[in-house]
Amino acid sequence: MNATDVNDIALRLFYHQAEHNAVYKAYLQGLRIRPRQITEANQIPYLPISFFKTHLVKTGSWSHETLFTSSGTTGHTTSRHAVEDVQRYGRHCERIFERFYGPLANYHILALLPAYQERTGSSLIAMMDWFINRSGSPHSGYFLYDHDRLAAKLQQLRGDKRKTLLWGVTFALLDFADRFDMDLSDTLIIETGGMKGRRKEQIRQEVHAFLGARLNAKAVHSEYGMTELLSQAYSQGEGVFEAPPWLRVTLRDPDDPFLAVERGRAGIVKVMDLANAQTCCFIETQDLGRVAQNGNFEILGRVDNSDIRGCNLLVQ
Repeated sequence: MNATDVNDIALRLFYHQAEHNAVYKAYLQGLRIRPRQITEANQIPYLPISFFKTHLVKTGSWSHETLFTSSGTTGHTTSRHAVEDVQRYGRHCERIFERFYGPLANYHILALLPAYQERTGSSLIAMMDWFINRSGSPHSGYFLYDHDRLAAKLQQLRGDKRKTLLWGVTFALLDFADRFDMDLSDTLIIETGGMKGRRKEQIRQEVHAFLGARLNAKAVHSEYGMTELLSQAYSQGEGVFEAPPWLRVTLRDPDDPFLAVERGRAGIVKVMDLANAQTCCFIETQDLGRVAQNGNFEILGRVDNSDIRGCNLLVQ
């Protein structure tokens, strides 16, 4: 899939969603934008991600659906993402993972995902269920808060012909590393972000430095995904994410929602995920990021409304 293909598909999906997605259609009408006035992919308006909290964003209709929901603290409204076929979602996630890391059957997958595992509707747990099943390993599974059992399993699998993948939410990996000083130099560690109010917020470099020192990890990898997207991007170190060709990140100015930010500077992250054909492919997030000239990107933090003004000047 080359750039021309992506642009052509993006425009076709935009025209379709502008007509058959009631929420997106109303948003475009509010902006007084006529869809056929959009002739280039870089002109497509992006739907603010907050609409997934207040509306069910769907293109067309179908008889059966699963609702993925975001995690949230008490009293906060969570996002909802309707998915018609969870198995198709699993296959899609597998395709992306294997694009960067090879077949799931090559791994023992150890998941440390408390908070996500303790609620219903998590897209991350749906993905991890699929990965664990597809790995075919009797050692793959969840460990919740059982750090002793996880440490024993990691030690048991050292030197195995299969690779070991430790996939964890950030606060849980830090809690584990607080207790255990281990040599996991032959283990692939992927953190998926999130403190969930469990620990003091830290920048990614601090988290990775601590995990690397305590667990003797050559590199700590990261996954970038969210409830509102069907696709993921992966960082194989240094917090720089690479995405599959159908997922593209661009930026807009924090002070002007219609002003694009050039590559190399910081701005509000907009994600085009062409896999979101049944919801909305064009989503403006609440993340602050920076895109390199080759299209890879970094996530610099979250942006609250009160913090938007001038935040790009702080991280250039």
